[in-house]
Amino acid sequence: MPMDARDIERMIKDALPDASIEIRDLAGDNDHYAAIVVSEAFRGKSRVQQHQMIYDALKGNMGGVLHALTLQTSAPPENG
Repeated sequence: MPMDARDIERMIKDALPDASIEIRDLAGDNDHYAAIVVSEAFRGKSRVQQHQMIYDALKGNMGGVLHALTLQTSAPPENG
């Protein structure tokens, strides 16, 4: 059974409560998504570390229930 975008967003929010999340269903099949995630928790982390944080938040669903997820992650812009 495919994973719903709301479930993906909820799981990421549970792990990164401050995150701003935008999720798009790329193929209309609830199986191929793109996500833009902005969180202060990403500051100072490499892109690989940021993506690993998202995969960890998805609790093993990546590659199984969730077939494909294209990620764009970043820390919010610094005020100044």
